[in-house]
Amino acid sequence: MRPTRPAKGFTLIELLIVVVIIGILAAVAIPKFRATKGRAYAASIKSDLKNLTMMEEDYFFRHEQYTTVLGNISFVPTDLVEITIVEADARGWAATATHPLAFPLTCAIFYGQAAPVPPAVQEGVVRCE
Repeated sequence: MRPTRPAKGFTLIELLIVVVIIGILAAVAIPKFRATKGRAYAASIKSDLKNLTMMEEDYFFRHEQYTTVLGNISFVPTDLVEITIVEADARGWAATATHPLAFPLTCAIFYGQAAPVPPAVQEGVVRCE
């Protein structure tokens, strides 16, 4: 009789248990990763609106009115962030911003006597919903 050697490798049950554990870990991690990406998109939208505020104030200082044209203030938003200046004149301005990957998130801000654009409700404060 030959001496028996221990079998090398893994059984099918052991491999199946490993696959199940990896699946459970992925099910927990993927939603957290998506939420993190959503917060990053929201942060880039808010940052762009705050930068737009500085650029609009600089434009007002030089021209005594605000502008609705982003090219007039040499403002370039972050990739994929879409900014729309809804209203701008000598009394104030209002703008909204979205990101296609953060849909349906919309952020807005207004200054001066411009009409508040939802979701913005307080002058100079970026608000998102």
